[in-house]
Amino acid sequence: MSEHTHHHHAPAEGIDPVAHWEEHYGTGDRVWSGAANASLVAVLEELAPSSGPSRAPRALDIGCGEGADAIWLARAGWRTTGVDISPTAIGRAQEAAREAGLGPEQLRLIAADLSDPVVDAGLGGPFDLVTASFFHSTIALPRTGILRRAAALLAPGGRLLVISHAAPPPWARGDFARHREDLLDPDAEVAALDLPAADFAVERAELRRRAATAPDGTPAELEDGVVLIRRR
Repeated sequence: MSEHTHHHHAPAEGIDPVAHWEEHYGTGDRVWSGAANASLVAVLEELAPSSGPSRAPRALDIGCGEGADAIWLARAGWRTTGVDISPTAIGRAQEAAREAGLGPEQLRLIAADLSDPVVDAGLGGPFDLVTASFFHSTIALPRTGILRRAAALLAPGGRLLVISHAAPPPWARGDFARHREDLLDPDAEVAALDLPAADFAVERAELRRRAATAPDGTPAELEDGVVLIRRR
């Protein structure tokens, strides 16, 4: 997907998350552009090559939506698992994977609620990379807990890459614009994760700006938070 949720309200309680995201994805055609998130691609392409595992490296994309990031990873040589709570989104991701010529040995897509720790056992780790792009929600989401558990699925030397909205887009108005305080900057993200320094090394905690197009068609600039953490 191009980006995930574009709203950052205080969490709404008592809403069924599967029904919420099915409504989000079930309103018509694809929600997202189908292009991988630019900051994710840039960071991974900048990483220095390493000998890595002798086997094909394994990646997990959490909150994969319609699958753009997961498909990019699979085409880049990662044996990838993508997970999203919405069966509709996963169905679209599967269709896009078929169109990209990817088989199940290259990309596995799972509809599951990551807020349930039981799901972790079925994901098939350990992973050499875990990605989470714009993993935000308008309803209650134990986001930090999910990211901590994702870090625990990393193999030694594996990395957790979190791309997030660091600020609302410049065209945001009203309720969305008022919820800037709900967004964590990279340093606050690292502090919230609170991963033990003996086991994890923070390699990047930075802001990245990227070009975008506003809803009215005018050029704009967005600010992404980037956190990259390596398991020792």
